Amino acid sequence: MSPINDPAKWQSLLPWPAADTHKHVRGRLGVVSGGALSTGAARLAARSGLRIGAGLVKVFCPPDAASVLAPTLEAVMLTSFATADQLTTLAQPMDAVVMGPAAGLTEATAANVAALARTGAALVVDADALTLFRDRAGDLFNYLDRDDVLTPHEGEFERLFPGLLIKGREVAALEAAGRAGCVVVLKGAATVVAAPDGRCIINGNGSPWLATAGSGDVLAGMIGGLLAQHMDSFDAACAAVWIHADAAKRFGPGLLAEDLPDLIPAVLRDLYPS
Repeated sequence: MSPINDPAKWQSLLPWPAADTHKHVRGRLGVVSGGALSTGAARLAARSGLRIGAGLVKVFCPPDAASVLAPTLEAVMLTSFATADQLTTLAQPMDAVVMGPAAGLTEATAANVAALARTGAALVVDADALTLFRDRAGDLFNYLDRDDVLTPHEGEFERLFPGLLIKGREVAALEAAGRAGCVVVLKGAATVVAAPDGRCIINGNGSPWLATAGSGDVLAGMIGGLLAQHMDSFDAACAAVWIHADAAKRFGPGLLAEDLPDLIPAVLRDLYPS
């Protein structure tokens, strides 16, 4: 059985700023939004990435979503794109990009995944950008490298890796990471994080209060925020999963996904080296 996720395994690797650090050194995170009626997931991911330490966070949105997003964003920047090629150009300076939450099950989303793969940014691929590649998972895997992270729940995992879950979550996640060539975060009550090099860890501080819409979007943003700060992808995923669950436990009953980003600083404060 794989080890249990514990801060002792990654706490010393968290990317704390130094006295002379500026925002670009802290990393640049991009988040791709869905259309005008599907912007909430991107806002959750973007705020979470900013809260976990990324120095600059920018949302990339279709033109029809810009007027919806602009009044709702403050520290998070915003720019629109009309084509996949434009997205490639706009995302080029980013260190990491979150793609998939409420992106839409359309070929435009598939084209946007391919466009982001051309940037060199570390990718967090979630939600619609996973489901879209059902029956053609190889196309998605061709876009990925070892710095990227897939964040499926069991339903999305089954679409990409049909039949694997029958082997058990740990074995399935490890085999999936090998097939995809990147880190896989198999979400659930005991989330499994697996890397293609054979590293695997089981999260032991899961919280039932995370069973609420949007909590996965927050986790994607948290992983992206740590990747933007150049944390190793496996360590970033392990840290984000634990911090995410600890934040939920601190709030308890009545938790909404909107609450989670603002709970992150208290968890980080307790992890900060004294």
